[in-house]
Amino acid sequence: MSDIVNQINDIHRKVGTKQIPEGEARTILLSRTYAAAAEDVWDAVTAPERISRWFLPVSGDLKLGGHYQLEGNAGGEILRCEPPQVLKVSWLFGEDPGFSEVEVRLTPDGDGRTLFELEHIAVVPPEMWDQFGPGAVGVGWDLTAIGLGLHLAGGSIENPAAWQLSDEAREVMTRSSEQWGEAYRASGASAATVTAAVSATTAFYAPEKPSEE
Repeated sequence: MSDIVNQINDIHRKVGTKQIPEGEARTILLSRTYAAAAEDVWDAVTAPERISRWFLPVSGDLKLGGHYQLEGNAGGEILRCEPPQVLKVSWLFGEDPGFSEVEVRLTPDGDGRTLFELEHIAVVPPEMWDQFGPGAVGVGWDLTAIGLGLHLAGGSIENPAAWQLSDEAREVMTRSSEQWGEAYRASGASAATVTAAVSATTAFYAPEKPSEE
């Protein structure tokens, strides 16, 4: 098993719900400890030049109250910025994104180590949640946590677009989908609901390769 695949096991996951003014929101929480100081992790998740090296190019007025836009992905407002501990943003994508926020929390965890927590809170259309469960966004956030870890360790995936099509990437995304299913089960979802959600999520992120004749 490769080091990247192994990193799936370094992530802890939790699924829940939260009542907000907009209604009942779904929550996913992932956490991982990095062998890096909180100041370095903070810089990696807030400095535009570094964000583009492990995630996506970002533009905008990157300060409290300002707006950001990730290339080809989400954008929103910077709601909290308390270096080097808390970053909270609205996370909006598409024409009718609804309520969606992401909060990153950093906590020193011993000498030169940092506990990284990312919580995504969103009002999710019932048909979307019923089909995919937490893995719909959870798999993407797992990949993000892995990318950040590689960056903090001085590495990277040289060709992310090509890697996404590799057997290694399929293994990572399949294992991620399964582990989000376990977190979903721990939150109280039935076995049948979890099985269906994991199947749909895995098929989306890691579809079966066409058979060679």
